[in-house]
Amino acid sequence: MITQKEIEETIFELFKEAVIKLPDDVKHALKKAYHDETTEMGKLNLKAILDNIKSAEEMEIPMCQDTGLPIIFVKLGNVPVENLIEGIREGVRKATHEIPLRPNVVHPFTRENTGDNTGENIPQVDVEIVDGDYLEFTVFPKGFGSENNNALKMALPGEGIEGVKKFVVDTVITAQGKPCPPVIVGVGIGGSSDLAMKMAKKALLGTVGKRHPDKKIASLEQEILKEINDSGIGPMGLGGNTTALDVKIKTAHTHTAGLPIGVCIQCWAGRHATKRLMP
Repeated sequence: MITQKEIEETIFELFKEAVIKLPDDVKHALKKAYHDETTEMGKLNLKAILDNIKSAEEMEIPMCQDTGLPIIFVKLGNVPVENLIEGIREGVRKATHEIPLRPNVVHPFTRENTGDNTGENIPQVDVEIVDGDYLEFTVFPKGFGSENNNALKMALPGEGIEGVKKFVVDTVITAQGKPCPPVIVGVGIGGSSDLAMKMAKKALLGTVGKRHPDKKIASLEQEILKEINDSGIGPMGLGGNTTALDVKIKTAHTHTAGLPIGVCIQCWAGRHATKRLMP
């Protein structure tokens, strides 16, 4: 039996890791962007980001003041689990008070703050049933400077690959510096409207720099990435060579009459952490 207490402690530790230490693939991409940057302003902003990352690790404090909306992806296998959701909620509360995380969760209309990053349907929990004898958590503290620039288009099938490419590039260019570039762009293509957006968000958990196994989709990722970076928006929207560190695509089969396209933008702080529990 995986107990509620184990779940609570796991969620707490994962949030602590995620908000303080950036994954190695993201750090490597930012260092490469700094090395390749040819503009003075772009280089200055990338250095500030890298210095910030280093200070957060050394001081063991969150790397950004916006510690995000708590989103947790769960892979649930054939294991007995005690009070899964309550364990997650308690872990978020503990993380909020002890790390600490900034209390970001408010009522959508009154804007009253709950004070502990929990509320109605929050933390946002996505449960995927999997084969295997394990329970896996991925925490994804999603900042809203980038989240506010997400977009969905229920495109028509005739728009095809070029239509997908145009919508994704236009979405990022419209956002300009608001999502704190260099960004990572998640794209979900197919399914229904909600599935397209979910895939776009899950795409952000993929390894930066690793291409899609399907060569056609991998080529589309690279084409979109090049067009975004050719825009010259640059780090923090102040000009430079790197507006996006990567573009990650996930796909699903869809209805014959539709072509849903979801775009989820992640700021340079591509924070997430994963742990698997065995019974």
